Amino acid sequence: MNIEVLGIKVEKNPPESKLSQLGVRQWPKWGCPPSKFPWTYDAKETCYLLDGKVKVYPDGGKEFVEIGAGDLVEFPKGMSCTWEVSVAVDKHYKFE
Repeated sequence: MNIEVLGIKVEKNPPESKLSQLGVRQWPKWGCPPSKFPWTYDAKETCYLLDGKVKVYPDGGKEFVEIGAGDLVEFPKGMSCTWEVSVAVDKHYKFE
């Protein structure tokens, strides 16, 4: 299932074949404990969450996108947002 909300693209539980095609398992990893912080994307980021639960609030609105374990997510270049992490995050990521 693919959804796009507020410019953020989310693919729920993509098949392993797609993850291998993208080389996701070779991407660097990043993680953080439950926290809340602002973030701006200087480049397009694609990430795959191994663990965690996050509400991402793009600047300028009350709406949010919820992402979690098993989600392949694409954030557009130039987006500013706030990350509200409720369950510690562990993810693979790639900037373009």
